[in-house]
Amino acid sequence: MLVLVGTYTEPILFGTGKILQGKGEGIYACRFDESSGALEPIGATTGVANPSYLALDASERFLYAVNELKSWEGKPTGTVSAFAVDPRTGALRFLNRQITHGTDPCHVAVDAKRRHVVVSNFMSGSVCVLPVRDDGSLAKACDVVQHEGSSVDPRRQSGPHAHSATLDPSERFVFVPDLGLDKLMLYRFDPAEGKLTPNAVTSIGFAPGAGPRHLALHPGGRFAYLVNELDSTVAALSWDDARGTFAELQTLSTLPEGFRGESTCADIHVHRSGRVLYTSNRGHDSIAIHAIDPHLGTLSGARHQTTGGRTPRSFAIDPSGRFLVVANQDSDSVTSFAVDPRTGDLRPTGSTARVPTPVCVTFLAR
Repeated sequence: MLVLVGTYTEPILFGTGKILQGKGEGIYACRFDESSGALEPIGATTGVANPSYLALDASERFLYAVNELKSWEGKPTGTVSAFAVDPRTGALRFLNRQITHGTDPCHVAVDAKRRHVVVSNFMSGSVCVLPVRDDGSLAKACDVVQHEGSSVDPRRQSGPHAHSATLDPSERFVFVPDLGLDKLMLYRFDPAEGKLTPNAVTSIGFAPGAGPRHLALHPGGRFAYLVNELDSTVAALSWDDARGTFAELQTLSTLPEGFRGESTCADIHVHRSGRVLYTSNRGHDSIAIHAIDPHLGTLSGARHQTTGGRTPRSFAIDPSGRFLVVANQDSDSVTSFAVDPRTGDLRPTGSTARVPTPVCVTFLAR
């Protein structure tokens, strides 16, 4: 098995006003030992600008990477790149790129039949849909939806900031957390034409200044979990698949009681067992571990595992559910942890791969 790692390769100005000096050279590959969780860097696909989020198609034959840029060929837009994956070695072959009609694309999702990809443009606050050709390459965008509005934080929420897109299992709906609006935007999706239209319930609002970032669906199909970046909380939601909407069940902190430092959330994943939820804290530099009530969907407690590095941006759980791998953006490291099969607690394996400014990790099960 391989772990693919997206990195920042160029300086990037964040919404916080901070400039990060990207040190990566592209998309890195690490060999992953499925018995021990050990990571071994084996090479990189170079010449890819700021591949900050990666998504494989269901067959793992193709990889899509956003290029988190504020301009491309003189236009105020980022791009998204398509690659063919060598099934034997995991090597990536560049196919093409297309513009995303928005700045700083930060997330890409692929539908189950690989007919479309959905890209979230963070800085400009828009969502772009692009058709996928039979050979895995991308056609020009078939739809772009621009969000409008703002919220209470004058620095981080002066405008819309679409942060990710999640398709429901039926792929009739697309859900887009918008950090700038404090809303989860709800769209109906036409999988044939790749068109987004507002749902009857167009959005779900959250606490002012929460900053919705990523959504994770529960494998049981009844619940979902939304991580809020700015106030370091996670919301448990019930899912109405007929109406394409959610109801908030509870909201909990992802930080330890009494913590007073600066910290923001990044990633979120539900374990395949459906019993454990993980979120990453940047600043506290930890993975928060919440138990899930499988009947009610509610969360309890929060245990924490330090990530062995600074600014855990993205993490991924291996297909077996036995290991979790974290990209520590500001310490140039990717670290692995063993998952306790009973409690979901994390134990460091002792393995760390050196990868410059890692941002996103994903497993490739060759």
